[in-house]
This record gives sequence, structure tokens and C-alpha cells, in this order.
Amino acid sequence: MLPGKRAVRVGDLILREIAFLLLEKVKDPRVQGATLTGIRLSDDLKRAKIFYSIVGDQVQKEKAQAGLNSAKGFIKREIGIRMELRYVPEISFVHDHSLEDGSHMEQVFQKIREAEKGQ
Repeated sequence: MLPGKRAVRVGDLILREIAFLLLEKVKDPRVQGATLTGIRLSDDLKRAKIFYSIVGDQVQKEKAQAGLNSAKGFIKREIGIRMELRYVPEISFVHDHSLEDGSHMEQVFQKIREAEKGQ
């Protein structure tokens, strides 16, 4: 088996569980609107970086980060109950800027297309 392949499979399952928990179980309004975009799980399955994106200004991003951080213990406990893992990974939430970057690039391209039409 390739190194890290198990980490990818387990990471996908963990990400699915966390998405479910955020939708159905976590009642914190600060995390509403947060979209999980990926996971990076260490090969030893002990550390998980969960990437998320949220549409809004800096204040909304900070509130979402605070809400996710406060739900971390609950999420870790629920993963331990729902999944049969020897170790439940230490979870950290990281804001993913890629969707915002893509949106910004699309706006730049649109301006270029409009400028070319005007010439």
C-alpha cells in the first residue's frame, strides 16, 4: 500500500463526519455559512488540518474561526464515538483563501474582457 493512502481515506471519512456535525449538531451561529474545502491528515493519523471557506468580511471570518475553535472539543469527541480509530486526531481549522482568490481572478478577467470589447 502506498504511504499516506490510508491517511487520505481516513481523512475523507473524518471530513464527511465533521461536515455532518457542523450541519446537524453544532448550534453555534458563528459557523453557519462555513464550507469545508479539504483536510490534510498526517500519515500517523494524529493531526488533522481542516480547511474551510466562508463568504464575508474579516469580522465574519474571525467569528467563524472562533466558532470552529470552540466546537473543536465536541467535534473531536463525536468523531471518537462515531469512528473506530485508535487515535482521534488533534484538529485545527485553517481558513482556505483559494475560493476568494479564484473569485478575485474572475473579476480581473471580466474587467479585461470588458476593456477589450471597448477598444
